[in-house]
Amino acid sequence: MKRIDFEHGSIPSNILNAAIPMLVAQLLSLLYNIIDRIYIARIPHIGTTALGAVGLCFPIIVIITAFSNLFGSGGAPLFSIRRGENNSRKASEIMNTSYTMVCGGAIVLMVIGFLFARPILRLFGASESALVYAYPYLMIYLVGTLPSMIATGMNSFINAQGYAMTGMTSVAIGAVANCILDPVFIFVFSLGIRGAAIATVISQTLSAAFVLYFLKKRSELNVRFLTRSELSRCTETAKNIVSLGTAGFIMQLTNSLVSICCNNVLSVTGGDIYISVMTIISSVRQLVETPIYAMNEGSSPILSYNYGAHRPKRVKQAIGTMAVMIFVYTAAMWSVIIVAPHFLIGIFSSDSELIKDAVPALKLYFAAFIFMDLQYIGQTTFKSLNKKKQAIFFSLLRKVFIVVPLTYLLPYALGMGTRGVFMAEPVSNVIGGSLCFLTMLATVIPELNHMEKQK
Repeated sequence: MKRIDFEHGSIPSNILNAAIPMLVAQLLSLLYNIIDRIYIARIPHIGTTALGAVGLCFPIIVIITAFSNLFGSGGAPLFSIRRGENNSRKASEIMNTSYTMVCGGAIVLMVIGFLFARPILRLFGASESALVYAYPYLMIYLVGTLPSMIATGMNSFINAQGYAMTGMTSVAIGAVANCILDPVFIFVFSLGIRGAAIATVISQTLSAAFVLYFLKKRSELNVRFLTRSELSRCTETAKNIVSLGTAGFIMQLTNSLVSICCNNVLSVTGGDIYISVMTIISSVRQLVETPIYAMNEGSSPILSYNYGAHRPKRVKQAIGTMAVMIFVYTAAMWSVIIVAPHFLIGIFSSDSELIKDAVPALKLYFAAFIFMDLQYIGQTTFKSLNKKKQAIFFSLLRKVFIVVPLTYLLPYALGMGTRGVFMAEPVSNVIGGSLCFLTMLATVIPELNHMEKQK
């Protein structure tokens, strides 16, 4: 398998070589959720109601993904920094610790989900009619918690070693399987929403099997569980992984928190149809954000490796290249959202009533989306360079301290109703994104300049 040379290759070439396979992988990864929603929305007679029910499960799915990234994405930058320092022993310890934590966390989450699925769904705003579809979908999805977390969390270590094409292949295996199995289980076997969940679990299992095969047999550094004697010795490593991973974890967890708050407010101010509107907007956001995520994650190991190797000039080049790529892409996508919202919404639903309500909501939600780029660039830089405090703070700031209060303040206190829920996002993008980016410029760039002078 061909590996990317983080140390000597040109920075734009390295980022593109890492980001393009990751982009393909992330677009394919969307199929796990998007394909489900497309087919579910077209189940005769119950499509729109079932789609809203899956939207209620989405925050729980995000929580599971957040935990896999807490251990996986938290460990991968530390792993890359140690590789940049030529410290293979420590790099292996970090990867093995992450793997042990991913598997342990998956078992705990699955048990909690089985025990408390129904009350959790009610807490998230599920009505009795929605619960009929949301509960069976979630119970089947939970069966695949372990393979889902392995496929998501440990894929970061494939990419961190420079095997971007292999990382893409692991996702492609699951996504292609999901595309084939979804219509079979939903329509051919007449299992409806349960069939969508079964197809997803099988697909995730296939993807996880490939990830483990590569990391155990083919990669430069091979993964394994920690032994009993290693557990106590790796406590500090585990703390560092969790500490760095907390930033991404908070971002994903707060996305789930925001979804819960939005669903609760929308169920009161707009009814079940607006929960379906928010489900579609969340799906469009996933679609639009996926290339940005790929650029960030493609840049991250290059930033981490060269920071560990004390090459500040290459770190600054990587930050600049990442920023330009993200801004150009976002400008193009923002234009599509404003000019052709019907096209994007039509991917997920053909319900004319739903589309009528979703179009103005989508435009408002993405009104200041380009400011979100500033948050992405700053957060990726902080995480990649092991700046835990800044990464955690700005993860909390935008979602917890800005979006959540505005989600209640604008609809109720200012009487904006459903419009207020969708307006909370652009306001938070402007404030949170700007503060994150300016702080990154004020702290990271001077450090890199100082490192350059010392060298």
